[in-house]
Amino acid sequence: MKPYHDIKNLHFSGKFMILTVDGEEKRVNTKDISTVLDRASEKEKITFEISPSGYGIHWPLIDEDIAIDGLLGIVHTKESKRKTV
Repeated sequence: MKPYHDIKNLHFSGKFMILTVDGEEKRVNTKDISTVLDRASEKEKITFEISPSGYGIHWPLIDEDIAIDGLLGIVHTKESKRKTV
């Protein structure tokens, strides 16, 4: 199964989370994505798990989850499917 996203090089610099997603470096202010993550200690921030599917990131010490699609502003819509009789 192909992963949703390829996530690498996740680290923090001050109030910014810097990571490489699908080959592109992203720099995001933590206060713009999560007040919990923004207030977290350095140890809490660097203790994370990337989902094997590449769907998201989980910080177990603060019980915080961030979906990569949401981080990138990707919105999914349900396609209406017609039922044929």
